[in-house]
Amino acid sequence: MSATDIKTLFEAGMHSGLARARRHPSAARFICTAKDRADIFDLEETERRLATAAAFAAACAGSGKQIVFVSGKHEAIEIVKQAALRAGMPYVAGRWIGGSLTNFKNIRKRIDRLEKLMADRDAGLLDKYTKRERLLLDREIDELLGRFGGLVSMTELPAALFVVDTRHESTAVKEANQLGIPVIGLANSDCDFSLIQYPVPANDTSVRSVRLVAEAIVDACASGKKAASAKVNNTAA
Repeated sequence: MSATDIKTLFEAGMHSGLARARRHPSAARFICTAKDRADIFDLEETERRLATAAAFAAACAGSGKQIVFVSGKHEAIEIVKQAALRAGMPYVAGRWIGGSLTNFKNIRKRIDRLEKLMADRDAGLLDKYTKRERLLLDREIDELLGRFGGLVSMTELPAALFVVDTRHESTAVKEANQLGIPVIGLANSDCDFSLIQYPVPANDTSVRSVRLVAEAIVDACASGKKAASAKVNNTAA
């Protein structure tokens, strides 16, 4: 990458860490200095790590595997959701439901229930119920959508997670680690980097920072899928 890319990261506020007192020991190698008692990330290292994370995301998408986009932080929820939709990937934009990975078999049953109810509603099959019964079914649909709507396309465990603020999403990260699922994590200086296989050390609160990293992962997924499609077409020719 070029100096212009470093400038882009800087302008997005990605260099700004948290107060030095909040620093997790594992973050030290990504910090170059401090300003007003706040950590400053080494953006050259951030740039390298982002490139590595993007390459991994491209490889996953290129092999037809899924990456779950995850964030429950208020400032990142909509960014992560829209990024996942553009990438054609499942997502959890809101509270992570414990067991979404480690108890996936049962979670999938709830998702299947959601899909059946929605299909029945669209086909008019719920019209046979009383007004009260229909109200309860509609409430169940809304509740299931709120919990699992972003995971409907996930029929098996994913190849990876893309997480904004791994400390905030510690349950998701722990589940992924338990199952050996790699984590791509946008992580600030208070995060435990030993739990992140593909860390992007940077400000995980700035909207511009979150959007930049999310878009880089989306672009990587698109690139991976395009390369895989071209390879198939060339082989067929």
